Amino acid sequence: MNGPTAEGRKHGRTARGGRRGTSAEGRKLTRSFSWLALLGTLLVIAGIVGLIYTGVATLTSMLLFGWLLLIGGVVGLAHAIESRGTNYFWLGVVVAALNLAAGVVVIRHPEGTAEALTMFAALLFLTGGVFRLVGSVVVRGPQMGWTLLQGAFGLLLGLLVLFDWPHSSLYVLGTFFSLALLFDGLGLIAVGIGGRRIVSMVSDRLDAPGLATDSPPKAPEDGQK
Repeated sequence: MNGPTAEGRKHGRTARGGRRGTSAEGRKLTRSFSWLALLGTLLVIAGIVGLIYTGVATLTSMLLFGWLLLIGGVVGLAHAIESRGTNYFWLGVVVAALNLAAGVVVIRHPEGTAEALTMFAALLFLTGGVFRLVGSVVVRGPQMGWTLLQGAFGLLLGLLVLFDWPHSSLYVLGTFFSLALLFDGLGLIAVGIGGRRIVSMVSDRLDAPGLATDSPPKAPEDGQK
């Protein structure tokens, strides 16, 4: 009689210890998702501020772009030095040197770089809109109306940016950069809140009374029919 009872108490202690470990992991996951939601909130705030001050956002994005080019050039040069003696050594050196030179130019002349990139973006919008319009008319697929709308929007946006150039370089890139921050932040907030809810639901189910793990196992009764 004492054997099954002791085993049941041991099983109960093991189950409670497992639930405590699960609760600890749940708290860690909750904190991680909370930090994720906090990061998303900061990105949303930065995106809203960038939409208000588009000129500052444009210069900030250019400076960030320049520093990323510099860091990429330094890392590429280090990899090229490590791979010296191979066939890709000089190619790595040339690519790293181009990244370093481009980074220096972007950091020293952010306004000119913004103007050049804005012109490039306007040409992309124009060519993309024209190709969508022509392709939708030629193919005449089931999504013809939607493709026509996309092509017209791209063409109109490219013309608006191009006609207001170079003044449009003060707000176009900053607007795109701020919108990217805003939508990325909203996505992180959604992931953080959703993850916290899922962890809370799982923890509540594991901590609910009357689970099968709380009841001690029954000893097999030999000889009973």
